[in-house]
Amino acid sequence: MPGARTHGDGAILPVEPAPDGVMGVRGGVGGISFQFEELLAGANALDGVVRELDATVTEIDAVRRELFLTELRTFTSGGPALAAINDGAQGAGQVRDAIRATGEQVRASYREYEYTEALNAITLRAGLLHPPLLEMGVRLGQGGLAGTQPGDRDRAEQLVAQLPLMVGSLLGAAVPGSLLGTLTGVLAGQTDVRAILRAMVEVPGMAHLKPRPVTVQKVSTTEEPIDTSLPGLIRRAEPLHSGGEGEIAVIKVPQDEGGGTKSAWVVVIPGTQKGDPPGGSNPIDEGGIVDALAYDSAYLTPAIRKALREAGAEAGENVVAVGHSQGGVHAMNLAANKAFLAEFDLKYVFTAGSPVGGIKPEPGISSLHLEHSQDWVPGCDGAPNADTKDRVTVTLNNPVRTVEGEDPGLGPGHKLKNYAEGAELVAASSEPSLTASTAALAGALGAGGAAVAGSNAPRMTVTRFKLTRESMPTPAPAERVRPRAPENRSEAGWR
Repeated sequence: MPGARTHGDGAILPVEPAPDGVMGVRGGVGGISFQFEELLAGANALDGVVRELDATVTEIDAVRRELFLTELRTFTSGGPALAAINDGAQGAGQVRDAIRATGEQVRASYREYEYTEALNAITLRAGLLHPPLLEMGVRLGQGGLAGTQPGDRDRAEQLVAQLPLMVGSLLGAAVPGSLLGTLTGVLAGQTDVRAILRAMVEVPGMAHLKPRPVTVQKVSTTEEPIDTSLPGLIRRAEPLHSGGEGEIAVIKVPQDEGGGTKSAWVVVIPGTQKGDPPGGSNPIDEGGIVDALAYDSAYLTPAIRKALREAGAEAGENVVAVGHSQGGVHAMNLAANKAFLAEFDLKYVFTAGSPVGGIKPEPGISSLHLEHSQDWVPGCDGAPNADTKDRVTVTLNNPVRTVEGEDPGLGPGHKLKNYAEGAELVAASSEPSLTASTAALAGALGAGGAAVAGSNAPRMTVTRFKLTRESMPTPAPAERVRPRAPENRSEAGWR
C-alpha cells in the first residue's frame, strides 16, 4: 500500500492519489478502495494480535496471583518479581488496547467511506446533485457545444434525471425530431440508461434502433509494424473509424514457442460511425449504442468471437480488447460476457471516452479507462467507474478546443487524437496504479508484444473484418378483410 494518513481524531485513512500532471488517477493499486482493502486486511491481522495479547495478559494475571501468595513468604525477592509482572501485564494491556483502537479506527474510516459513497449514489440518482442543464453548455440534439468546458463528464453523470434528452443528443439523427416529444413523455422520470434505451426502441417509429443479429466477413489480412503500447493501440481505431463502415481489426501477437501460449490477440473496435440511415447495416452506428448500453453487446459479442476464430485465435489464448467511445463499451462488455470468457482468456480492456461505469467485469480482468473532464460521453450512463485494484480510471484535465473549421463532433474532449496523447502520458507515468496497469498489458501480450514504436516495431498479422447488421424483418402484410355480404334484404337495412 502506498501509505496512509491520519485524520484529526487519529483515524487512519488511505492516501488519495496525487494528480499526475494533467491526469487524475482513480482506482488501481494506488486507489482508495484497494488501500482500504489493505487497511482492512491489516485490521483483521491486528485482531489476531489482540487475541494473542489477551491470552498473554490472562496468563500474566494467573502468574501474578500465584506470586502474590509467595510474596508473603519471600518478601525480599517476591516483591520485585511481582512488581515486574504487574508492569509487564500493564504494558501488554496498553499495547493490546492501542492495537485494538487502531483496528477500530480503520473500520470506522471504511464505514464513513462506504456511507459517503452510498449517499453520493443516492443523491445522484434522486437528482439532488443536478446543476441546471444549460450549465453543461450542450445544445441537445444540435451537436453544438458539447465537450467544451472542464467538468462536462462529471456534469453528464449528474444529469441522469435529464437522460431522455441526453439520449437524444447522444443518438443524434437516429432520433427524429418529431419523436422527441413522444420520447420525453414515455421516458420521463426514468434515470437508468439501460431501461431508457430499452423503452425507447419500443416506441413506434424507433424499432430500427433495436439490436439485430450481426454477420462477419473477412476484408483483408496484412503484415504491419505494430506498436502495442497504449497510445499505439488506441491509434489503431482511427483508420477503422474513418476508412471502414462497421470494420474491426484483430491483431495477432506471436509468442515464442517456449512461452506456453502460441499467440496473444488484440481486438480493436472504433467509435460510433454515422449511420446512413441510422439503424441500418452498420452495427457500430447510432443503433450500436443501444446494443452496447442496453443489451450488453448481445449481437456484437458473438461477431467478435467469430472474428477471433477466423483470424486464427484458439480457445484459451490471451485477448486484449481496445475501443474508443461506443467501441470501448463493446470492449468492456466482453469482460462480463460468460460465453466469451469461457472461450478466450480476456486479460485486459482499454477504453477511451466510453461510458462503462455500469459494466462489472469478471474478477481478474484488468482495465484502463481514459476519460477527459471536457468529454461528456463517458458520463452519459450516469455511473462512475468502480474504484478497484484491477480497474483504473484516468481523467485528463488539460484544456482542449476544436480547431477552427473542424467538425466539432461530440466536442474536442471526445476526439481520439486527444485521447492518444493522453495515453502517451499514461505510458510515461511512474504513478503506481498506472505502472501496474501498463505492466498488466505487457503481461497479457507476452514477450512478442513488446511495445516498440515507429519503423522498429515488430511486424504482426492484422486482419480486418466487416460487421453487417441484418436487415429489419419485413412486416407481414395486413390481411384484407372483405365486408360480409348481407344474408337477406332485411339484414342489409337502409344505409
